[in-house]
Amino acid sequence: MALGPRKIGEGLYQPLADINVTPLVDVMLVLLIIFMVTAPMLAAGIKVNLPSAKTAQPLENKEPVIVIIAKDGSLSVGRDPVSSDQLAATVKARLGDSNGVVQLRGDRDAAYGDVVSVMDELAANGISRIAIVSGPRHTVSPTPEAPTAPTPDTPKP
Repeated sequence: MALGPRKIGEGLYQPLADINVTPLVDVMLVLLIIFMVTAPMLAAGIKVNLPSAKTAQPLENKEPVIVIIAKDGSLSVGRDPVSSDQLAATVKARLGDSNGVVQLRGDRDAAYGDVVSVMDELAANGISRIAIVSGPRHTVSPTPEAPTAPTPDTPKP
């Protein structure tokens, strides 16, 4: 028996330094098969013949109510100029019974306080669905090139 002497620290049982990946792969494949089998069932669903409503009214495509705040703070609803006292009544009349959205378009140079006061005025009168409209985002143009310095060949004036 050609067994050599054991080194110090070598025991009968050594810790495993390998991770056994086989059970992990088995579980993942089972989950994949389960999802592949159940996914078509979820998409199919149940077909139901829904009844049509005889008393329902068709939806109206109303024009949105647009409140415009000009640079100088003047107000208009659509194309009609209004004063700040008449604003809420005019908007309510345009909305009618519907709970529509009021589009608020403020000029780029209008004071922010004017925009906030219009929003407060509308909210105080029960108009809570207000959308602030902005223009398309402008891209910044590249800066123009700096003038080149004169070269030594160039005659000076």
